[in-house]
Amino acid sequence: MEDYLIGIGKRIKEIRKSKGLTINNVAGKADLSNGLISRIENGRTIPSLPVLLNIIQVLDIAVADFFKEVPLATGKNFIVSRREEHAIIEKEDEAKGFEYRTLLGRQLHSVGFEAVLLEVQPGSQRATVETDAFEFKYMLTGECCYIIGEEEVLIREGDALLFDGRVPHVPVNKGTVPAKMIVMYFFLSGKE
Repeated sequence: MEDYLIGIGKRIKEIRKSKGLTINNVAGKADLSNGLISRIENGRTIPSLPVLLNIIQVLDIAVADFFKEVPLATGKNFIVSRREEHAIIEKEDEAKGFEYRTLLGRQLHSVGFEAVLLEVQPGSQRATVETDAFEFKYMLTGECCYIIGEEEVLIREGDALLFDGRVPHVPVNKGTVPAKMIVMYFFLSGKE
């Protein structure tokens, strides 16, 4: 979407200037070329998600804060996704106790993203899965133990988690109440 192509670059430039950084400073710390940073800032190209996350880290700003202020070319500062539009997404048949509801999805040229509401019931069962996306989770209620590769990470209400979905993963609700979370998938443009 052209809206975001321009908005992401403007946001990077705005933060860079507010922190007194030059294009050369950001490029050097992010191990990128000055030309690439310039093209991104001027809306002539959009970075892959790993490159964007690297730039955001160099700018020393939280990912959520970065995207909160990305302007839209429509002139509006928001996109509305109405409850009645939130369809249930059919996933794996063998998954028990998982309900995915679509919230919002957009294509940002080389990066696509989708937001869903996931409810995981106590005693849910599913094998680990892999996605060609970076996955961001924000726990609304309850808690889940996320198995990511060989590690287990407990996320509770108010916690956020970001990981590479190409690593086998699955949330497990070991509690007694349903766990609800916002899940954002940032799809990669191609296999790395």
